[in-house]
Amino acid sequence: MTPSQAELGLDVSRETFERLEIYAALLRKWNRAINLVSPASLDALWTRHIADSAQVFSLAPEGAETWADLGSGGGFPGMVIAILAAELRPSLAVTLVESDKRKATFLQAVARDTGVAADIRPARIEEVSPLGAEVLSARALAPLIVLLGYAERHLAAGGVALFPKGARHRGEVAAALASWQFDVQTVASRTEADGVILRIGGISRV
Repeated sequence: MTPSQAELGLDVSRETFERLEIYAALLRKWNRAINLVSPASLDALWTRHIADSAQVFSLAPEGAETWADLGSGGGFPGMVIAILAAELRPSLAVTLVESDKRKATFLQAVARDTGVAADIRPARIEEVSPLGAEVLSARALAPLIVLLGYAERHLAAGGVALFPKGARHRGEVAAALASWQFDVQTVASRTEADGVILRIGGISRV
């Protein structure tokens, strides 16, 4: 059963919610053949993946016009960002980078069936030309110290990186500070008890 918008903490039009429902149905169908998300997490798909991704969208600077999601996998948070942006920030250009060709094909199918504009890049993060994104996101992809290297390549000067992290985020921040300088704001997750979203700017190597 699909939770209500209120239960998910969403406030979007019926059209946008229907797009999210199309996305959820496609993910359940494709997940039988491709490991897009853990099968055990499908029962909590709306809270654990969709609402969890939607809260990342709410932390982006208002004037941003380019967003890059790295290692998009099944599309979290990148495809949710693209769907929400279609209504709430129509000028926002969203790029999803996913090296697994099957997963990239799935993302292209979601964009087509939902009628959402998203630039799907089926390539390795290290091989994509610098994207110069004003907002960068990555979920369950790599330790923070690795993500900062990706951000150095793909984030525009003055841009913001948004990285959802779990209970071990403090250790990741401490480890990253040995090699990087950055400003970090820790925002409590609304969907995971020990989770946070790291909102990072001012990234430079030590």
